[in-house]
Order: sequence, then structure tokens, then C-alpha cells
Amino acid sequence: MSNISRSYIFIFVSIFLGVITGLYQQPIVSKTAEVIASLLMNFLKCITAPIIFLSIFSTILGMNGFGEMKILGRKVFKYTILTTLLAASIALILFLGVNPAHMESIQDVEWDQASVQQASYISFFLNIVPSNLIQVFLENNVMGIVFIAFLFGAAAHKIPDENKQMLHHFFSSAFKLILKVAGLVVFIMPLGIWAFVTLFMGDIQNNSSQFSSIMLYLGVVLGANFLQGIVVIPLMLKFKGIAPLRIFKGASKALFLAFFSKSSNATLPVTLECAEKTLGIHAKTAHFSLPLCTTINMNGCAAFILTTVLFVSTVHGWTFSIWELGLWVVLATLAAIGNAGVPMGCFFLSSAFLIAMGVPIKMLGIILPFYAFLDMVETALNVWSDIAVTAIVDKELKQEASNKLLA
Repeated sequence: MSNISRSYIFIFVSIFLGVITGLYQQPIVSKTAEVIASLLMNFLKCITAPIIFLSIFSTILGMNGFGEMKILGRKVFKYTILTTLLAASIALILFLGVNPAHMESIQDVEWDQASVQQASYISFFLNIVPSNLIQVFLENNVMGIVFIAFLFGAAAHKIPDENKQMLHHFFSSAFKLILKVAGLVVFIMPLGIWAFVTLFMGDIQNNSSQFSSIMLYLGVVLGANFLQGIVVIPLMLKFKGIAPLRIFKGASKALFLAFFSKSSNATLPVTLECAEKTLGIHAKTAHFSLPLCTTINMNGCAAFILTTVLFVSTVHGWTFSIWELGLWVVLATLAAIGNAGVPMGCFFLSSAFLIAMGVPIKMLGIILPFYAFLDMVETALNVWSDIAVTAIVDKELKQEASNKLLA
């Protein structure tokens, strides 16, 4: 039996056991579940900041100067921004239409409401430029961390190549190290899922509306992903004169692997093979576009971040104006682009935003048992979008080359 199949069996067994122990509440079992859930959430908080910084900083260091950074702003980056913005916008429309938080109220959760601080948006954005490099990590200030990563990454291209290569080697190694540490989350996931399901089932017995609101929340996330993958991306391909069904069939092997592996990076070799050999995309275009898209084209992540932040914060009494909702579409898009293939990156970024807003993140523990399936759908959507963007860019480049020959 493969490791992937074994891990899914462990997850399903954990959910089953969690349902049983949750329905038949015993004080010692409930207390054990609370301790395990708290330890796991503390661990997630601990590794969030370094993962975000190292992923962005090491990616920028690996670029070939400002020339390559300018290329990002052209064809591939343009369609990446467009598709990710559309994914976040669809999620917002569904969230407003379904309103999953309307069945939940702050009284329904037994958390310390005094810890909720609705800081002003002005102070939230002032924190983008931190006054202390160490404090920004201690406070999990995600916007400040992203700012520092881009600032230091851009500055690194001004130093001698020898020094830049040393930095790149060091921080890339540090990033690989923190990913190994983050891999512990996957290892202990069954135990954590058991704890969260146990607590969740206990909450359901006292408050049936919570289950309904969580199901509506999951419906919004999945609905946004399916609309993006089945409607928006095919329409973009059709608009560019590309047959969506042909691209989908040619990419099916990569999409299947992406769904079950939950990793765009792990799927990349198969994605490249599908693009070049099956779909006939030029090798130079595929080799440039697909690795780049794998890093920054995160349609599913944008939908998850936006829906999760709005859902959890609304449950805790936050309200948003139309302009603030539009701002969150942009923030979710930028955060997804900066995700850089981080394992559970959407989950980490959502928690970082909520922490920065002063919103308790215990509800993320309730969402976590469902995240494995959400991650499968999101990864498949991301790879589908990567291939679609690459196919569009390839056709545009071929058309431009043909026009030059005719001229």
C-alpha cells in the first residue's frame, strides 16, 4: 500500500474515531482533545512567519536580476493576476449570496471575547512597514513579513553575484529545512484531526447551527473552485480560440496527480510532460511559464483565504463595507500569489491574516479536518489554471512570431 493511500486511511479512521468520542463525551477524552488541539494550533502559529518569509525571499533571490522580475509583469503575470482575482471575486460573490456566518454568532463559541480587537484598517496597513525586524515575526505580522521579504529580495539583486548566490543557497536551504519541519503537520495530522473532530462533535450537540454554518462555508469554498475551473477558465480559453476540452484531456494526467498529491510542485514534471508532448506547447514557453505559475498562480488559495477570513471574522462580530470587501479581494489575491507552493500555505496565510486582525483562530481548528479535501480540489484547480495560462501565452507568442514573419 502506498504512503498516500495509508495516510488517507489514517485520516478517515481519525474522523470516524473523532465522531464516536465526540458523541460519547468523557471528561478525560475531551480534555485530551483540547490539549492536542491547542498544541497543534501553537505549532501552526510558530512556523507560519518563517514559511512565508523564506518562501518569498528565496524565490526572489533565485531570479536572474531585475530583467526577469520585469518579465513577471508581462504575459504570464498578467493572466496569473487575472485568474486569481477572478477566483477571489467569485468567492466573494458566493459568500455574500450564501452568507454562511449568518447562522453563527459570537455567543455560540466559548472563546475569550475580550481578546477580539477590531483594530482600524489604517493601523492594519501601517503595520506593513514594521518598526522592528524581530517584532514583526514575533507578532506574526504577515503584511510586514511580506514587505520585508520583497524589500530584502530586491536589495539582494544590487549586491555582487557571488554574495547573492551565497544568500540564495543559505535561504533556500533554510526554506527546505522549515518545509521539513512543516512536514510534521502532515505526520501528526490524524491525531490533530481526531482532536478537532472530537471537540467539533461536542459543540454540535450543544449548538446545531454551527454544523450548518460550517457546511455552508465549505459549500462556498468548493463552489468558488468549481465555478472557476468549470466556467471561468474554459471561457478564457474559448475567448482566445483554444478548445477547453482538448486542453483538459491533454492535462488530465497532471490534474489527476495534482488532486491526489495535493502538491503543484510535485506535479510539475508531469505537467511539463503534458504541456510539451500532449498539448504541443513550445518547450521554452512551458519551461518558463509552468514553474512560474506553480509558484504564483494560486486560484484555489485566493478563494480559500478570502472565504475563510471573512467567515471567521464575521462570526466574531466583524462587519465590512463594500470597499473593504473589495480590498480583501486584492489582499487575498496578493497573499495567494505570495504563497509560493507552501504546504498548507492557504491555511497558514488565513491564520496569519486573522491573527493580525486580532480575531481568535480556534475556529480554524474546526475547518482543519475538512482542509485535506479542500486542498485536493484547490491543487487540481491551480494546476488546471497553470496549464490554461501557459496555453494562452504560448498561442499569443506563436501569433506574434507569425505576424513578425508576415511583416
